[in-house]
Amino acid sequence: MRVLYVYCHPLDDSFHAAIRREALAGLTQAGHAVDLLDLYAEGFDPVLTAERRRDYHDPARNRANNQAHVDRLMAAEALVVQFPTWSFGPPAMLKGWFDRMFGPGIAMDLSDPAHVKPQLQHIRRISGISTYGRPRWKAIAMADPPRKIVTRYLPWFTGFKAKVRYHALYHMNIATAVRRRRFLAEVRRAMERL
Repeated sequence: MRVLYVYCHPLDDSFHAAIRREALAGLTQAGHAVDLLDLYAEGFDPVLTAERRRDYHDPARNRANNQAHVDRLMAAEALVVQFPTWSFGPPAMLKGWFDRMFGPGIAMDLSDPAHVKPQLQHIRRISGISTYGRPRWKAIAMADPPRKIVTRYLPWFTGFKAKVRYHALYHMNIATAVRRRRFLAEVRRAMERL
C-alpha cells in the first residue's frame, strides 16, 4: 500500500522521532511504500495567506496553490498523521496543512455548497499517532479535538470508507520508560498491520 506519512514535530532528538522510527520500521517490514512528509524538515508554510484564501473557493486555483502536496496526497492509499498535542490540539503547522489540503478541488467538491462531496475515496486507511502532556480524562474534558480530527473529520473526506485507528500516549510527561517502550511497540505493531 502507498502510505503518506505526515510527520509534525520540530525536534530530531524527541520522543516523537523515536515513534517515527518505529512506525516507519513497521511500515517497511510490512512492505508498504512510504512517502514521509516531514512538515518541519520540508519547511511547509502553513499560513493561509490573503491570496490563498481568495483562491480557496476556486478549485483549480486552490489545487494549483498546493500542487506539490496534492500530488502526494492523491498518490496515497493510506494516510498516517503523527503529531504532539499542544494546547489540546494539533500543532499549528499540521493544522495549517489540514486547512490547505482538505479544501475545494483537493479533498472535497464544493460546487454545490448544500451537497459537499468528499474526494479522497482512494484512501483506505487513516491512522493517527499522538502524544498528550495531560491525562486522558483532561483531554476528554476538553472533548479531545485531536482524536476527533483523526477519527471523525478526516474519514469524512473518504466518504467514511477508510478504516481508522488512533494511537495516543496520554500524560507522557510522567510516562515511565516502560510505558514509553510499550507505546513504541504498539505503534510498530499497528503499522505492521496497516
